[in-house]
Amino acid sequence: MNKGVLTFFCGKMGAGKTTKSREIAQERNAVLLSEDEWLSSLYPNSIKILDDYVEYSGRLKPQMKKLVQSILASGADVVMDFPANTIQQRAWFKSIYSEIQAPHELFYIDQPNETCLEQIAKRRIEQPERATTDTQEMFELVTKYFVAPTSDEGFNTIVIAASA
Repeated sequence: MNKGVLTFFCGKMGAGKTTKSREIAQERNAVLLSEDEWLSSLYPNSIKILDDYVEYSGRLKPQMKKLVQSILASGADVVMDFPANTIQQRAWFKSIYSEIQAPHELFYIDQPNETCLEQIAKRRIEQPERATTDTQEMFELVTKYFVAPTSDEGFNTIVIAASA
């Protein structure tokens, strides 16, 4: 049986990863897994600062990896709305698909900081529960760790660049 395709995303906070993940999951009739949804459900009101996110995300990843591998092995496609914004995060995704030899694709949504900040401001209005974490200060903090994917990492990368 053919394995499902793992699709995941890289892009700064506010670049549009969640929007794109939903579109692709719907187009492909794929299983969509959202880190934000899992974290808010399993650890409600626990993530206040970046260190909290790192801790709780780390707790989630081992079980999520097993789940995704199981779904991919069944032949279903999986779209993961989890960030692949650092080399370490992308290495985790690589371990998911490479251990079971599943195909993959990495969407890199390349948006300028100004666009991301506009999207974050809009999101604070649409989702007031995120107003305390979706701030310019948080954007600047997490962007310090952002590393764009490079070809030597070996991913099947699709770049979505900002339109001029």
